[in-house]
Amino acid sequence: MEREKLLAAIIENAIDGIITIDDRGLIENINPAALELFGYPSRDVLLGRNVSVLMPEPDRSHHDGYLANYERTGRQKIIGIGREVNGQRKDGSIFPFRLGVSEIRFSDRRIYTGFIHDLSRQKQDEIKIRSYTEELEEKIKDRTRELLKSINELESAKEHMSALFQKERELNQLKTRFVSMASHEFRTPLSAIQLSASLINKYVEKHDIESVEKHTSKIKNSINNLTTILNDFLSLEKLEAGKVMATPQWFDIFTFAEEIAEEMQLMTKQKQTIVYEHQGTTGKVFLDQNLLKNCIINLISNAIKYSGEDTMIQFKSIVSEHELMLEVKDNGIGIPSTEMKSLFEPFFRAHNTGDIPGTGLGLNIVKRYVGLMDGTCTCDSEQNVGTTFKLNFKF
Repeated sequence: MEREKLLAAIIENAIDGIITIDDRGLIENINPAALELFGYPSRDVLLGRNVSVLMPEPDRSHHDGYLANYERTGRQKIIGIGREVNGQRKDGSIFPFRLGVSEIRFSDRRIYTGFIHDLSRQKQDEIKIRSYTEELEEKIKDRTRELLKSINELESAKEHMSALFQKERELNQLKTRFVSMASHEFRTPLSAIQLSASLINKYVEKHDIESVEKHTSKIKNSINNLTTILNDFLSLEKLEAGKVMATPQWFDIFTFAEEIAEEMQLMTKQKQTIVYEHQGTTGKVFLDQNLLKNCIINLISNAIKYSGEDTMIQFKSIVSEHELMLEVKDNGIGIPSTEMKSLFEPFFRAHNTGDIPGTGLGLNIVKRYVGLMDGTCTCDSEQNVGTTFKLNFKF
């Protein structure tokens, strides 16, 4: 009797729910903890009812089948420890619990005891932990993105600084080349002007008109060289400052190019000839006349300068639908193949130019003017054979 009282006290005061059912699934006993879990005020409401009343669908409908199958096959489908299931409270709400079932056999019958451990708080904690974990993962992702962004910004800053250092090195190189070029290119014509001016005074006294004209011509050539140098510097300065803009308009390229060819013929060497040719059913083009004239004059001037006497310079314009191609071809000293890659760099002069005057700026200016007009500039050259420059524009 004392043992039965002790067992009853343990069941009544257990913190987990305990429910006993018969082999038909009818509730024989339920402790206070189970009543509280399922939200029933007293056990009288549940005693004698099928335990499936405490189950949500589909377990409620299948419960009798579980028992019948067990009775028929002896397979322990309802027996187990630590199985997680859902219960349904009196108010219809669902909650999770861990269910352990044990079978107790008597001589004339058997009963099943279910031990119920509420998992509601554990599941809530799991949800909170999962939420915290997801929140932490999202924060880690955000921090990672921010870190990657900072790394990218740092890399970009490093690249920018590297580019600035490279630009500074290039500028220093340009300054060095400029000083070297300017000291030579200015000194030579100024010395020639000074010498010729002194000699002219002597020849005037002797009435040697031929010698006077000879040295006057040298002075004019030297002044032209200085003017070219200064014009190149001025053009480069305007380009670097972003002060040069293309202002296109419609004009006839045939008349335009023919006038340039006639002007440049006056600057040729002895027996040098400029031959101009136009191809196309129309001569109308839409470009900036001033920039284009500067480009053509520069290319023809180079052809004159780097070609010998008694040579021909071919100047051609080809107009097709919305496209212009200009070509200047000479039979001069050509450009070494190893130096072609540097051809359009500022202050660059090929090693075979010798004492021929020049700033090394002209082709750089041409390429940049052509770029302002959305055109392309290409060059084919062979040393001691000649050079061909082609300018292509679409409009």
